[in-house]
Amino acid sequence: MKKDWKYLLERGLSVVSATILFWTVYFKLTAQPTSIELFSALCVEPWGRWTVGILESIAALVLLFRSVSFHGALLSFGIMGGAIIAHLSSLGIQYQGDYSLFILAVFVFVSSIVIMILRKEDILKFIEESKNMR
Repeated sequence: MKKDWKYLLERGLSVVSATILFWTVYFKLTAQPTSIELFSALCVEPWGRWTVGILESIAALVLLFRSVSFHGALLSFGIMGGAIIAHLSSLGIQYQGDYSLFILAVFVFVSSIVIMILRKEDILKFIEESKNMR
């Protein structure tokens, strides 16, 4: 495998996104007060916090394995899309005087898009193989 700039960019974005996701999972699954308050504001505490935490854990783990990183990118794209919508609709971009949660969600969201674009051939191959399994 040739390790060109596309490979290095995809791997770098995957590792950084996985690190961000693992970091936020810690706060969700250890029931940190700020996480409880955030999900309470969305009226989905505790089941929403647990569900998002588990899905983020799965996305982060899958992002680390290159052969299936596009699955992790797709999952993190959906999760972060939901987080961005929650911030724009009810939480506000600035949550508790801090922009970092929104900025991290946007970074992972955009990284996921870039990873999916860079892995386009693999996604198309996966779709074709799925069609042939029927």
